[in-house]
Amino acid sequence: MPKSAGALTAQRRTTSRRPAGTLYRGREGMWSWVLHRITGVAIFFFLLVHILDTALVRVSPEAYNAVISQYQTPIMGLGEVALVGAIVFHAFNGLRIIAIDFWNAKYQRVLFYVVIGLWVVTMLAFTPRHLINVFSH
Repeated sequence: MPKSAGALTAQRRTTSRRPAGTLYRGREGMWSWVLHRITGVAIFFFLLVHILDTALVRVSPEAYNAVISQYQTPIMGLGEVALVGAIVFHAFNGLRIIAIDFWNAKYQRVLFYVVIGLWVVTMLAFTPRHLINVFSH
């Protein structure tokens, strides 16, 4: 005799692989998704501010010069490191997403660690050189 639909649903719930009470398990795919959104929003706001401060040159060249002089501080130099880090992660992770979409999600975890490795290598190459320029003036 076939089982009822309610019994099958109850059986599926008890054999679920997901831990009860949470969708987020701290896996690489979830962290990749979160970091991709955060870096995307950060880049968007940088571009918005960049467009606004560049447009300021048409309104008042003196105000533009004042704003640009504020950007030439060590704190902004550290912010530039964070910006480059966000752009590099977002770019590499975007390529990872494209690869997963076109080929196979089976390698998602490996590709996440490839992205992290490429990000670390890129930032290790960029950060010291940039900070030397920031703090030497």
